[in-house]
Formats: sequence, C-alpha cells, structure tokens
Amino acid sequence: MQEKWRKRFEILKGLAMPAIGGVILFVAVFWLDPAPVWYILLIFVLVLPGFIYLFVVTIWHSKDRYKGDHSDLWGALLLIESSGWFKLVYLFRHLIPDIRGTGRYYRF
Repeated sequence: MQEKWRKRFEILKGLAMPAIGGVILFVAVFWLDPAPVWYILLIFVLVLPGFIYLFVVTIWHSKDRYKGDHSDLWGALLLIESSGWFKLVYLFRHLIPDIRGTGRYYRF
C-alpha cells in the first residue's frame, strides 16, 4: 500500500471514533423530549468531519485505484447520487478490502 493511502486510512479511522460517539449521542438524545440545541450541534461536530472525509476518500480511491476502462464511473455515480448508498457499496467493496489488503488489493 502506498504511504499516502496508509495515511488517508489512518485519518479515516481516527475520524470514525468521534463519529461513532456522535451516533451513540444521537441515539441517546432521541429519547429526550426537547433535545437541547447544543447536543445537536455537538452531534454535527462529531459526525460531519468523518462523513465528509469518507466521501472525499471514496472519490480519491475510485480515481486513483480503480483499474478498468470506466474509471470515471464510480466518481460520477458518487457525485451525482446524494443519499449515500453508492458510497456505502463502494466502502464495503473497495475501501475496506484495500484497508485490510484482501481481494484485489492483496499485498504480496
């Protein structure tokens, strides 16, 4: 794995922990009848950087690592599609195997 990808994946892992905490806080705040505004702001501060960086890394990964005749396809689908389903598919089909070094991203 190239050093830049190792660094990007480490940043992604580092942003995942606060995001998980934000999701747990969101579930906890869900049961509060009037949720305090600062809870909601804290959730956004915890989750948003990880979400944005995951989106950016997904596009970088598709442009840098995809070997094929249609390397622009993933980038176009990820930019056009807004709900995040393609990003989740790409996460499980490409990013996680690349982080682990399995499948087509096996390191010799």
